[in-house]
Amino acid sequence: MKKICVMLLCAAMLLALCACGSQKQQSAERTSFIMGIDPEYPPFSYLGDDGKYTGFDVEVCQAVCDALGWKLEIFAVNWDEKLVQLDSMECDCVWSGMTILESMKEAGYVISAPYYDSTQVLVVKADSGYASSADLADKVVAVQLGTSGEALLGGELAELAGTFESVLTCDSFLKCFTELEGGAVDAVFVDLPVAAKYASEHDVSIIDENLGAEQYGIAFRSGDGELCAQVDAAVQKLVENGTYAAIASKSEYADIVNNLIFLSK
Repeated sequence: MKKICVMLLCAAMLLALCACGSQKQQSAERTSFIMGIDPEYPPFSYLGDDGKYTGFDVEVCQAVCDALGWKLEIFAVNWDEKLVQLDSMECDCVWSGMTILESMKEAGYVISAPYYDSTQVLVVKADSGYASSADLADKVVAVQLGTSGEALLGGELAELAGTFESVLTCDSFLKCFTELEGGAVDAVFVDLPVAAKYASEHDVSIIDENLGAEQYGIAFRSGDGELCAQVDAAVQKLVENGTYAAIASKSEYADIVNNLIFLSK
């Protein structure tokens, strides 16, 4: 019996070592990297005029892949289902102005170093006359599904949300803004960089009131700590060799450059 137990223990250890070796081999042999993005999240990730995905996050990820010898593949996630799609291995990470939430860490997701300081704001039509969140009492406010904004209105800012007539959830920020432009809602609750980008191209105003500080990071599956560390290290090299700053210096990213953590150190 003892001999059988020892043999079984040895077999189990051998299987574990083989699995470990297989994981290391897969990591060493990686040739591609699938980036999960919100396809409608300018200036971090969006569809360019040439029909290809672009944005600050996309450009940084491309530079990381170039440095590591990987082919970049982009997968447009349903933002409300982003973690489900990550878990189902439809992408290797979610990297698209994603707010770092403690609930993600508690659920086991591996999160990169934070790279952007953000906040939530309210966007209204330029001629609306609304100057504060208090002015939106008994009004309709839109927010994107699966975002930190939706979480805030259902949690820390529930008291504020209770003053609104209702909160309309949309599956993209662009749909939120379409509802605003069409008069179906009176304001959009959105991340500041997205608000700034939209306001620079449309006749809307941002209420000067920050309603929730947050930081952006990259989400990886539980157990992908090595992959996360590899990407983090590659990003730091981009910071050190000036590539990161060169990407950030482009005019289309002017609204976000001052809040990029790696450039403020």
